[in-house]
Amino acid sequence: MRIGGAAPVWWRSTFFRMSLLLWMKLIALRLFIYEKIDWSGAALDMASVVVLAGLVELFMPLRGKKAAFWSLNIVVSLILLSATLYYTHFGSIVTYTSLYGLKQIMQVSSSVKKSMHPENFIFFADMLLAAIAWLIFRRRRLDVWSGLSLRKASMTAVVVVAVAISALSIRAEGKVRNEMIRAEQLGFFNYQSAFAWDSWENSRTTQFADIGQAAGVIEAVQSKFPYRGADAAEGVQPKLFGSQKGKNLIVVQMESMQNFTIGYEIGGRPLTPVLNELVRESYHFTNVYQQIGQGNTSDAEFIFNTSLYPAGTIPMSTGFGNRELPSFPKLLKQEGYESVTFHVNDVRFWDRDKLYPALGFDRYFDKPFFTGDPFNAFGASDEELFRTGIRQLAEVNERGVPFYAQFITASNHHPFVVPEDRNQLPLSLETYQDTQVGAYLQSVHYADYALGTLINGLKEAGLWDSTMLVLYGDHSGLKPQYNDPDEVSSQLGIPYHPYVTRFNVPFIVRVPGQTEGESIGQAGGQLDMMPTVANLLGIPLQERGYVHFGQDLLNIERNVFGIRYFLPTGSFVNDDILFIPGEGFADGSAVDLDTLEPVADLTPYKKDYYYALALMQMSDEYMKLLPRREGAN
Repeated sequence: MRIGGAAPVWWRSTFFRMSLLLWMKLIALRLFIYEKIDWSGAALDMASVVVLAGLVELFMPLRGKKAAFWSLNIVVSLILLSATLYYTHFGSIVTYTSLYGLKQIMQVSSSVKKSMHPENFIFFADMLLAAIAWLIFRRRRLDVWSGLSLRKASMTAVVVVAVAISALSIRAEGKVRNEMIRAEQLGFFNYQSAFAWDSWENSRTTQFADIGQAAGVIEAVQSKFPYRGADAAEGVQPKLFGSQKGKNLIVVQMESMQNFTIGYEIGGRPLTPVLNELVRESYHFTNVYQQIGQGNTSDAEFIFNTSLYPAGTIPMSTGFGNRELPSFPKLLKQEGYESVTFHVNDVRFWDRDKLYPALGFDRYFDKPFFTGDPFNAFGASDEELFRTGIRQLAEVNERGVPFYAQFITASNHHPFVVPEDRNQLPLSLETYQDTQVGAYLQSVHYADYALGTLINGLKEAGLWDSTMLVLYGDHSGLKPQYNDPDEVSSQLGIPYHPYVTRFNVPFIVRVPGQTEGESIGQAGGQLDMMPTVANLLGIPLQERGYVHFGQDLLNIERNVFGIRYFLPTGSFVNDDILFIPGEGFADGSAVDLDTLEPVADLTPYKKDYYYALALMQMSDEYMKLLPRREGAN
């Protein structure tokens, strides 16, 4: 009881007030992410809050209880702010595995700052008000509670009921594959618990006995999908197979490059004159889409070099950098190639110091090798990247060894700040001033110019006529939270779809001696890039027993592939549509790749949905079986 006063009622307790406060913050999170409130899911949010606050009430001593509640408040508020910023930046629900990426934050701090808005700090408004109140009143009250054991027994019952409600809701929700819907239905903290439980279950079980069995099942499943027409002859050598055998290979992963930029003009002036010229003498695959996971740019490197799906729940460099990865560098090593990779940033960024040995690159060149021409937060300019790379490749060439070189560009990285002396693209201030679209166009124009220095450098070094050049985009550039599709369409003067146009990345292959380009509209993903290049180099993946989930885009007539980051699991692209599931297939939605209009009848695509899900699951199961690298952590 309170000294000198009436016994306190339950709604005056710190437990009740803190539970209510945290619940209101979870409702604010729902508004930031979903822009609406699902009250059934919000009720489950309350159950998870009661668990958290109840544990403090039960196990903290009276003297330290208030401090513990406020500590809990601070921690939860930081988590919810992080979840809001994560969704704003990536369009996905944050999970505890995202903690693996915390060390990357300082490297992309300029991007993160752009994601912050004043309203995001509402999670800390109560702390500001409490501080003001404390300064005004500056007084302490001593609460002495009677019947403590009875209160603890009651609180234990409340917590047990809340745990039971949360556990039963997780068990009953049927494991909806769409992460956004699942988090909305379960509540933020219940979703984290469900995610952790699923991850633990998946890590300890696998549907395959060994790699050999996995390879056989994967091949059998893929053989049933009609990638080629019914009249395709068995045993016939694929088109252009081995036409570039023994040639050097340079692969340029273009940061944040979207395909619409190629051929685009501003006031009659080409945005990408170098790329425009290049596609006139190259294979330009115009209907290719990103498939990256949580590792973003590093996942694009992983996909190109393995043709395996990223897990979607953890950066592949972090989660699988300690494995013996089947890879393109290892395949090329069997052909006598030396493989090198270049990136102007610290190799520890996204754990590339683990990824590159796992992929089998012979050498890597990172930040210490690029000492001149600083450009942005990542380091040196693309020009310096290419200059340094050409010098190294010329030395390899002098030894008479064919090479595979991977360049990871960074100058066109969000927030797309180009030094004043590199701004070469005049833009209408009325249309583009203080817009991300304007900054992006400037940045793309510079990246295109820098690419021209690579091509000229290869010609000067005598490498152009003996080198196959491959270019592709790692992921989209224009962030959806800053760019309403209708406004972007108006600014650019082209139809701009928030998914189709945004995820469409360039894929360009130029072979020595090619003088006439070819535009290829076959739908494809980043998984399909390596098999396409392997075909040109004469590497028979199937004969080598190489497990892969992509297809040679030069030799198929139909395709389907999954996407599960930036879009929910179960999303896929085939030759006709981009599909996004609801709770499942039946309540999903689709958009036509050509017209960008909604598709009403989904019936013809149901098999593709389940096939894409099966491919992603089999890729995950296969990855579990890969042995650990000797000496790797």
